[in-house]
Amino acid sequence: MKSTKPAPKKNYGNGARAPRNGARATPHFEKRKTPPKKVEKETAPKNEVKEMFMSWFRRNNQVGQVMTKQDVVREIIKNLDAKQNDALEEAMSELVKSGFMLVQEDGVTLVLTQLGSEFVK
Repeated sequence: MKSTKPAPKKNYGNGARAPRNGARATPHFEKRKTPPKKVEKETAPKNEVKEMFMSWFRRNNQVGQVMTKQDVVREIIKNLDAKQNDALEEAMSELVKSGFMLVQEDGVTLVLTQLGSEFVK
């Protein structure tokens, strides 16, 4: 009968390091990278900003009503907290997509549409 002894282990404990050639013999040495966690943004700040716009348009409810840069600064931007500040652009784009308002070429002046006027009544 043949004796089956395991092959002797290589001793790297004598100060020499294990070979590092990029492609290791066993893949369990490499750490797996976890996929990035999906961070869901809070919808409350965005909805609060949208409500700020809609409340201004409720007070000035006319089709074609213009919300100037001064109105945006006075009524919206001065009242924002940090979370709402991050949600401002997203809230504006949602209101534009839904057809409630239009944004003029300057990027700040807003115009109430017919659909928006009917919504805020």
